[in-house]
Amino acid sequence: MASPMIDFCEQENPIVLEELRQARFKQTNRVQQSFLAAAEKRALVWMAERTPAWINSDHLTALGFGAQVMAGGSYALARGNRYWLLGGIVFLALNWLGDSLDGTLARVRQRQRPRYGFYVDHIIDSFGSLALMGGLALSGYMHPYIAIGLLVAFLLLSIQSYLAAYALGEFRLSFWSFGPTELRLLLAVGNLALLRWPMVLKGHRLFDVGGIVGLVGMTAMLIFFTARNTRRLYVEERIQ
Repeated sequence: MASPMIDFCEQENPIVLEELRQARFKQTNRVQQSFLAAAEKRALVWMAERTPAWINSDHLTALGFGAQVMAGGSYALARGNRYWLLGGIVFLALNWLGDSLDGTLARVRQRQRPRYGFYVDHIIDSFGSLALMGGLALSGYMHPYIAIGLLVAFLLLSIQSYLAAYALGEFRLSFWSFGPTELRLLLAVGNLALLRWPMVLKGHRLFDVGGIVGLVGMTAMLIFFTARNTRRLYVEERIQ
């Protein structure tokens, strides 16, 4: 049953309800400690200050999502023509531009929408990752089970980050000095390497080896940060 305050807000004064929602939404501390974070931040601010006024954050978010879907499509098409791997590098670069610049542009222009941005950015990241890993699964360069494992590990890490943002007020954008930008660079370098060395280590696919290494690393990150956050919350809310 709705409370009298909720009934009043919805029926008489929806502005009050909106203010209550804004008050409940906590601004989180964004933790970005990746190798390239400092240089990337300077570059993004420089680009945001020079972005034409008719381009807004929503345009960049759409660009980033579309480019990630097309990167997945490029992997799928590379099964028939390996030079689609080069197209994948272009789409990864466009994904970085849209996905990284949208929030910076909003902050530089003082046009932030914290709840909208948080929700849309991260649900789009989930769908985009599904497209990317789906393309890898169809590419013939990575075993489908490894691609599925990487997708599951990514989604679990994402869930861990979202829960930490709510419970601790800390939203982690990087793990052990690796963030989305570093992962995109590794994929781009991997695409170039595939053109020359599709098979390594006595007949194993390059992306199978890289995928297993990535899966082990992401699993270790998930276990480490889950255990650390659980311990921190236990200590902070210890029952006397």
